[in-house]
Amino acid sequence: MTMFIAPDGQARCSWAGAAPEFLSYHDTEWGFPVADDLQLFEKICLESFQSGLSWRTILAKRENFRHAFAGFDFRVVAEFGEAEVTRLLGDSGIVRHRGKIEAVINNACRAVELVDEDHSLAKYFWSYEPVADEAAPPHAVSISSASVALSRDLKARGWKFVGPTTVLAFMQAMGLVNDHAADCATRPFASAQRLSFAPPR
Repeated sequence: MTMFIAPDGQARCSWAGAAPEFLSYHDTEWGFPVADDLQLFEKICLESFQSGLSWRTILAKRENFRHAFAGFDFRVVAEFGEAEVTRLLGDSGIVRHRGKIEAVINNACRAVELVDEDHSLAKYFWSYEPVADEAAPPHAVSISSASVALSRDLKARGWKFVGPTTVLAFMQAMGLVNDHAADCATRPFASAQRLSFAPPR
């Protein structure tokens, strides 16, 4: 696998060199375990917005998305109505796609239901963490058995724009799987954080 050699002389996943802003995201966020419900909700929403677009587009607009969607506080977003949809469609700082905007509001409602049922999004999402012998080699696939299962359950609960490819990207980013390349200098740090991380149960 072709690797990106970063300015520090160490190898990283090839995509980390595709744009200047990617290296910091790769080294400090991507693949590190997250248990905060708002961060988890934000990421699955941003992955749905990315569908058909590049992550660079979404990352560049991330602060605008946070402002537009009340910091991705799903209990607040669940109360959004048509006036907020109109406001968001007029916001040039985000991706103005009605279907995806309405999906975030719908998914916020579903998140509230899920939290009321299961106590936290983190507990729910981490219950889908694959065991080590089920995890695919890094960068090998665009979907996995775990992402298919999670996608299927989310859809059954009424979530939208959560296909298995989108869900795998979410799982990779939030540390449910460590998809850093085997020779990536960041992989051991992500692995160490996972070892010290206690998934909510």
